[in-house]
Amino acid sequence: MDPVFELFDSSSSDEESDLLLALTIEQQHLDNGRSSTLRRTNIPRRISIRRNSLEGHKRLFQDYFAESPTYPPNIFRRRFRMERHLFLRIQAEVEAYDPYFIQRRNVAGTLGHSGLAKITAAMRILAYGVSGDFVDEYLRIAENTSTECLKKFVKAVIGIFSNEYLRSPNKNDIARLLAFGESRGFPGMLGSIDCMHWKWKNCPSAWKGMYCGHIHEPTIILEVVASYDLWIWHAFFGLPGSHNDINVLEHSSVFRELTEGRAPNVNYSINGHDYSMGYYLADGIYPSWSTFVKTIHAPHGHKKKHFAAAQESGRKDIERAFGAL
Repeated sequence: MDPVFELFDSSSSDEESDLLLALTIEQQHLDNGRSSTLRRTNIPRRISIRRNSLEGHKRLFQDYFAESPTYPPNIFRRRFRMERHLFLRIQAEVEAYDPYFIQRRNVAGTLGHSGLAKITAAMRILAYGVSGDFVDEYLRIAENTSTECLKKFVKAVIGIFSNEYLRSPNKNDIARLLAFGESRGFPGMLGSIDCMHWKWKNCPSAWKGMYCGHIHEPTIILEVVASYDLWIWHAFFGLPGSHNDINVLEHSSVFRELTEGRAPNVNYSINGHDYSMGYYLADGIYPSWSTFVKTIHAPHGHKKKHFAAAQESGRKDIERAFGAL
């Protein structure tokens, strides 16, 4: 018979039964604790890697940011996708915005990763589309830390620069765009609009059908309005690659302010006629709306050929913007 049930023998008193029951339950708890401890000891412990973050910072600084760096400025621009002075400006703004990017000592008194290394890790992941583990060998930053750097860096950039760059044109911007468009023979032009397919390398297999279009591989469509100086002031991203430019336009918010009557006034004259609505240069797939100026397919005659050449030359602004991306 089990000892626990033997405790309830009629020959035992109530006090003895209660005491024996309590001792038996306590003994079972101790046995369970020992068995769970034995089970925990069988679990492999996490390997601690001494990465020496200071070595990664020294290597990065000597390669690109020292007074006489190992790599010249043209290689810096090719690898970071920007000039060094722009990188240093972003670094100063981000460190002032979020103290996470300031180098600090941990509880053991050891210096952690420098802000230079953290921002470089985030930019490398963004520029090359690689995982956080890719930058570990060079910068000595673990995958979890580099992923956290990326998230905080993106939030900081949006918080710092959104009011200046991630916005619609204001009155001064519109006046500048109109003046430049008129100098190119297109008064009233605000920029060029087009879509591009962004390859989705890690698209889940169950979604590949709706994200594959004429390219025959999973892509996500990006709609952009860009000006001559590569300023992308409208971006609509995320629709499956099976859509075309017209489908994307129907979901886009590019004309939301115009339809709601909140768009800034655009005043210009062509051949003695006054207009109050700006337009964008577009390719032939876009609808024949007053907000689009498309090229002439198979032009005949000097005037039409000249117009088609000028329109297609102006539309290269957005192709250059896609190339920069």
